[in-house]
Amino acid sequence: MRDHFVILLLSLLTLGRTQDVTDDDTTDPRLAEGEKKMSDSILEILEHFKQPDPVGIPGANIPDPYPVPDMKQSLAFGTVLYFRNSSVYGISKFRIVYIDAEIGAMEVQAVLTIDKLQARGAYTMSTWLNKAQGPYTVDVGGLKIHAKANLGVERDGKLRAQNINIDIGFSNITVDFQNLGIMGSVFQGVINSIGPFVFESIKPYILKEAYTKVRAEINTKLDEVAGDMQFPNSISPLDMIIADARKTVRAMQMDPYKIKDYNDSVSIFSITLSNTWVIGISSFQRVGNITLKMENNAAIADFDIGTQKLEGMTQWEITALSGVMSRAGTASFSVEYVSGRLIVAQPLDTRKRPEFRDLDLEVGNIQVRCNGAGTLDYVIEAAVNILPNLLRYQIMDALEGPLKDKIQQELNNINVEERIKKELHKVDEMQEQGFKLSSLKSNDLPEEPYDEDEFFNF
Repeated sequence: MRDHFVILLLSLLTLGRTQDVTDDDTTDPRLAEGEKKMSDSILEILEHFKQPDPVGIPGANIPDPYPVPDMKQSLAFGTVLYFRNSSVYGISKFRIVYIDAEIGAMEVQAVLTIDKLQARGAYTMSTWLNKAQGPYTVDVGGLKIHAKANLGVERDGKLRAQNINIDIGFSNITVDFQNLGIMGSVFQGVINSIGPFVFESIKPYILKEAYTKVRAEINTKLDEVAGDMQFPNSISPLDMIIADARKTVRAMQMDPYKIKDYNDSVSIFSITLSNTWVIGISSFQRVGNITLKMENNAAIADFDIGTQKLEGMTQWEITALSGVMSRAGTASFSVEYVSGRLIVAQPLDTRKRPEFRDLDLEVGNIQVRCNGAGTLDYVIEAAVNILPNLLRYQIMDALEGPLKDKIQQELNNINVEERIKKELHKVDEMQEQGFKLSSLKSNDLPEEPYDEDEFFNF
């Protein structure tokens, strides 16, 4: 699904002026002769965002100047304005303020700014007094573009672009009509108000084409990457992917998961935990939304995920006085659920390291059963079953800081730019094969329930 939203965002950024969809019936997914590799485009974008103030996006198919159809408008006092051969300059010089993709809702919002746009062309002004014509320019400053779009599953099970909304505003505007002559002083008030009128006259033509072209381009790309798949209306495509990921985790034999043996010594005592298993890791699910953002020259991922019930068992042994005294037994445990919200940011300048911004953990009710310690079994069970449940919020708050620091240390060791470049060949392979989403989907795996007695037969 990530590729869907990349396509959606890029289509919005071009304001709909993408290349027309042709009726070529070829089905050969191989790169056409001279077609640019996706890896080359990615490398250009990586270099582009190393700038402190990146403007535009390399490779975005945005015509500059942007041609506008001829227009006619009637004003006060019998004045009629004609605009012809008009074009807008500077439309490719945009800055991204933010992009917010709500993956669960399949909705994208974006805000772009352009410092200055200029419309140039020829005008004719006819009034009951006189007629004037010549070149004109309109300078628009502080342009702000709000774009919003979402995908949805149609009745045929196909993903389609649905609601699309784009609006354009500005902070200031100036107009220069040449060759007005005496009409320049007579109609000065009209001329002063003509700037917003010209802008509002041009905007519907831009937006009308944008809605049509953006929707067509998004749907074309969706057919290319997911045209051979059907999605149900009852579950979001994101949750389908998560469900498929759960099957993959089980296929990788990570659920049940065996934890490495643990050994530690305290004073004269030594403790060993061995043959420790955990069941339920693959029960992870989306608890809240999953949001991908781009703002302040950084890509931000905000995840809210959790698991269902986790269960486990371990064999323990306590020795004292170098083995003179020893005691062994088994213990089983269960955790009602574990959930967490994680926020990770990656500067668009990939020479910089990822940043772990926030971690919020929550743990459900904890239960432990112990066997082998004699009467101490009851003491251990009471201590573990009561105290952690009473103090689990305080325990989680205490763990969040060290965990965040540990994760940040690991992130500091990641060379993002180098890893991206190492994976670029896979992107080219996907491009060669046609970017089919179905090729990323694992084969259906049989649902085989776990026999709990196999792990908890004490």
